[in-house]
This record gives sequence, C-alpha cells and structure tokens, in this order.
Amino acid sequence: MKITVLGAGAWGTALAIAAAANGDGNEVRLWARNPAQAADMKQRRENLRYLPDSPFPPRLQVLEAGLDELPALLAADDLVVIATPMAALRDMLTLLRASPAPVVWLCKGFERAAAAGIGLLGHEICAEVAPGLQAGALSGPSFAKEVAAGRPTALVAASDSPELRERLVQAFHGNSLRVYANDDLVGVEVGGAVKNVMAIATGLCDGLDLGLNARAALITRGLAEIARLGLALGAKAETFMGLSGLGDLVLTATGDLSRNRQVGLLLAKGLTLQQAVDSLGHVAEGVYSAHTVAQRARALGIELPITEAVVALLDGRLQPAEAVAALMGRDPVAEIH
Repeated sequence: MKITVLGAGAWGTALAIAAAANGDGNEVRLWARNPAQAADMKQRRENLRYLPDSPFPPRLQVLEAGLDELPALLAADDLVVIATPMAALRDMLTLLRASPAPVVWLCKGFERAAAAGIGLLGHEICAEVAPGLQAGALSGPSFAKEVAAGRPTALVAASDSPELRERLVQAFHGNSLRVYANDDLVGVEVGGAVKNVMAIATGLCDGLDLGLNARAALITRGLAEIARLGLALGAKAETFMGLSGLGDLVLTATGDLSRNRQVGLLLAKGLTLQQAVDSLGHVAEGVYSAHTVAQRARALGIELPITEAVVALLDGRLQPAEAVAALMGRDPVAEIH
C-alpha cells in the first residue's frame, strides 16, 4: 500500500515508521512543511528534532515538495494521513478536497473558533471544506515514542466509510500495532479532544499531591463529562468505554509523556500558563480545546464542571488550589444524571 504522512512532528513520524515497518510491504512517504527539516531527515534517516533515536526503516522515504505540489504528488496514493496540529487541519483538507485518495487525520481536539463562531471537530471541518472526501480519523491511546519503538499499541480507525475503515486496518495493523474499526466518528473525536482537557486537570491534581483517591475520582468524573458532551453531539455511549474514550483518557491523564498532563503539573508548581506552554516545546491541544469544549457544552445546555474549572485556571481567574476547591465545594448530585 502506498501511504503518505503529511506532517513530521513526533506522532506523524512515529506512525510513518510503524507503517513502513509493517510486514505487509507498505511504501511510506513522510512530508515536512519545513524544507530544512525535510532535508535533514532525508540525510540523517531520523527525525532528530521531534523523535530522536528512532531510525527510519528502509521503506520510509522523505517527500521533499512544496505545499502546492502535494495534490498532484498524492493522486496515486492508497491513503493520505494528515499529521499536523489541529490548527492546520482546515487548510490541509481544503488543499486535498479533490483528492482521489482517502484522507485521515491524527490530530485530536477542536479547531480554535473565530470571534463569532464555535470550534469544530475534524469531521465537522471536513464537512464544510471537503464534503466529497472519503475521510476519517485514526485515534486511540498512543505515545509517539512507544509506537516508533515498536511497543504494543492499540488504535481506532474511525470513519463513516466501511471501505476506509478496512483500508486503515490493512495499512497499520501489525505485530505491535493493533487497529480496531469503529463507525462512530463523532464519539471517537469527542473522546480524543476532551481527554486533553481532563489530562490538564489530572496533572494539576497530581502536582498538588492530592493523592490517588483524588486522581481516580477525577478521571472517572472526567469520563462522565466526555460521555455527556459526546452523547449530546450524537455519539454512541459504548464508544466512551473503548480505546478512544477510557483508554485515551487514562493514558493522557496519567502518563508523564503527555504534554497536557505536564501543563497541569507545571501550573501546580506555580508557573504561568505561558511559561508552562513554552517549556514544553510542543503543542498541548487541551490548552486550546478547553474553551471550545466549555463553549459547546453551554450551547447544548449541559454541565461540565471539571472543564469549567480548567478554563478558569487557564484564564487566570482561579489559582490551582482554588480550582480544586471549586470542584470539591459543588452541591451534591446523583452520580448518574
């Protein structure tokens, strides 16, 4: 299978390595927006900037091309994977709107809303700018470093198209990477987006040394918020008990490779949000998604108290200890409501 991965950050690089190492004989190309980075990867046979110590397999090649050249160069591909941050997804889908090859994205989150609009999920952006595209998402609990190293990982291939789901399974399923098909694209995307916000909250909890009981409670109630928003947007309840719901939440909230968790830990130490973000050197999508998650919940008339506390923390309206106090001081409610 001929696959091109657009975006040479850590996750795009890791997935390209995994696909090229797959025993099914994939031919994989990795494209970077920055020509200097592409040239360096081609020479070194690794992505020194974002994923060092992960050498490229022989069947992984670096595609050196300008952005405008991509549609023609990708026309004969069996699969195109967008591995950019969420902020670039709209432009990439617009560029590829006439692609004969199916297109999937890896980014998890909501698009940052314009002043008068609301932030959209990936499938909503695609419906606006590329409605004729055969498209979907590849998601699930996965740290790039472990995928590149060949450690066991399970992912979810989500799309309305049965053919695309099957193609994703064929492309990436291998000895160390297990891929499950799911037709609930809405649920998979909501799980992947909102868990980033919950990871900030859990990092804050652990940074304040509130204990394992508090962590368990926060993750559990965080999953309830994810499901509440997802169901309101038309998702299936069972999706949130799977890899892109519970699985991704547990990994992102508790794994120290999680950038969103690191934001919470750093805020608990007294750093400002800007200092925390600058220290990471990578995008932490939860910082941008939190406001949109809260905005969409309000528009739907549902309560997401953890999300609201995270937004207040990120905006500087609450200090870390105050955010915890605001959650613990809420009036009692039934667990299922």
